Amino acid sequence: MRVMFIDDEPNILSGLKRILRPMRNEWQMQFAEGGQVALDSLADAPCDVIVSDMKMPGMDGAELLSAVKKQYPSSIRIALSGETDAHMIYRCVQHAHQYLAKPCDPDALVSAVRRAFTLRDLMHDAALERTVAELSSLPSLPEAYEKIMRELQSEDPSLQKVAKIVESDVAMSAKILQLVNSAFFGLARHLASPAEAATYLGVDVLKSLVLTTGVFSQFEDSPIDDATLKSIWNRSSQVGALAKAIVMRETNDKLQADYALMGGLLTEVGKLVFASSYPDKFVSVATKVADDASNEIAVEKEVIGHSHTEVGAYLIGLWGLPNPVVECVAFHHEPADCVDAGFIPLTAVHVATAIVTANGHDELPILDAGYIDALGLTDHIPGWIEMNNELEAAEQE
Repeated sequence: MRVMFIDDEPNILSGLKRILRPMRNEWQMQFAEGGQVALDSLADAPCDVIVSDMKMPGMDGAELLSAVKKQYPSSIRIALSGETDAHMIYRCVQHAHQYLAKPCDPDALVSAVRRAFTLRDLMHDAALERTVAELSSLPSLPEAYEKIMRELQSEDPSLQKVAKIVESDVAMSAKILQLVNSAFFGLARHLASPAEAATYLGVDVLKSLVLTTGVFSQFEDSPIDDATLKSIWNRSSQVGALAKAIVMRETNDKLQADYALMGGLLTEVGKLVFASSYPDKFVSVATKVADDASNEIAVEKEVIGHSHTEVGAYLIGLWGLPNPVVECVAFHHEPADCVDAGFIPLTAVHVATAIVTANGHDELPILDAGYIDALGLTDHIPGWIEMNNELEAAEQE
């Protein structure tokens, strides 16, 4: 795998070479002094991962990453910067998959690059890999998009209303969670609630992100009806709420519960990728599944080449969301495939997915009963089902 590091300061590049020397047997590394030098070098040999400083004379990091996005869309783009001014952050948002703050812990940098390579192994499909890597946002429901634009353009936008709109749309939620949990904002903990994340950013930042950088987009001229898209969000929202409740009951661990909420909310982002990039194939999958009750994952692999679990995990992994969240998205149908053992956020998301899919029935056809039994949790299932019934009743009220 090829990695390029770009900075305008020779001393920083020398420091990176020294720090990353132990990785020389794993990676082919290049170190470029400045954006134009990097582009010239990429023309000779494209790289899998680009790690660039943001504030450089001449061509700055945002311009470089923008050019890389256009010319080498399958490259994974990581911004490494000590800049915290809003303007630079907004420009990075459009072009970088992940944001690491300077000074960056060497282990964190190595981990980010390694993770990028691991994600590439998920796909083995150059065309789909390129499609996902090009995405800087997911399209939202037209209704939600119009609401947030109208509110933010009003004379006195309400943060409460904006947060509620963000929370009602899975695409907006995914992007806001990516941004607020990035290193740019230096939070001591991850924010899992989309509304909480929107509130943290505030109206002014959201207004700049949405109106200036176009961080949100909408479905246009899509053959997919709004009801189908709404059902994706409703289901994801139910799974996230139940998964969080399960973790709190079993462990009372707030961080793990936050991961479960985030993982549950994002379980179906892969479907939004299909709906926006391959709408006809998305419709074909939905029709086939509805007509003969085929296994959805199997049909997706047959029609598109990958499942929404793989594609969703690839996207949110690219966007730098925490590993436990990526695991929830990647393995929520097949939890036994995850290397982590014991009760983890994925466990709760898998159970919640099975219960929500059963739609009020006690039988859970897609539950991996062997996995749950191995954890000694089989007798907890009735309590989890009852918990879901209580959450649904509270929601209806």
